[in-house]
Amino acid sequence: MIETKQITKIVNTNEGELQILQPISFKVKAGESVAIVGASGSGKSTLLSLLAGLDQVSGGEIYLDGANLHGMNEEQRARLRGEKVGFIFQSFMLVQSLTALENIMLPAEIAGLDNAKALGQQILEQVGLGHRGSHYPNQLSGGEQQRVAIARAFITKPKILFADEPTGNLDAANSHKVEELLFDLNRDSDTTLVLVTHDANLAKKCQRQLQMQAGSLQEITASDDLTDETTPAKQQVG
Repeated sequence: MIETKQITKIVNTNEGELQILQPISFKVKAGESVAIVGASGSGKSTLLSLLAGLDQVSGGEIYLDGANLHGMNEEQRARLRGEKVGFIFQSFMLVQSLTALENIMLPAEIAGLDNAKALGQQILEQVGLGHRGSHYPNQLSGGEQQRVAIARAFITKPKILFADEPTGNLDAANSHKVEELLFDLNRDSDTTLVLVTHDANLAKKCQRQLQMQAGSLQEITASDDLTDETTPAKQQVG
């Protein structure tokens, strides 16, 4: 479903070139859940943006469901995201002038689905917010906003879902609700799930855990103790 071949990311700074990602190669199977953990600044969110086509690699190749992502222009990548990808942002990224239902409907409307409103209402019920559809984001709690963001990401039934710190801004109770929702929807829709998190407990719920350290990606094996974001991993990826 996802395959990278020696991808790198280099940015220009006032002090010269900065290599954020070392050459990385790995695969994610269809329907698999994968957590990427690591300290702040290690490159994990950058990697997620590259995988989702929100940013471009400096070198290497990325394939999403067989599509050559690295060879596409922005318009082509946007079309691919609309057809196959959902993305959940840590900061929710809801449109403040739209109601919860309208925010959820937006990707379906962009995709040209005729039943966007019915689909939106259905998934709003699934995330437990059927009674909040007419409310605007500033009238919702942080946990409710994140559930709306998850519903929005799932409305087009994407083959791949990327989530960047999906519980990072939530309290313990709402974090638990969001975690359950993510994995329930992942299982029910057979969606490939790749998430970035600092939360070791959330990471352990995924089928695989990968650790980012100084721009390099490593597989966390069964013998490793994933107790926090800095636990060393033993099997190099790529």
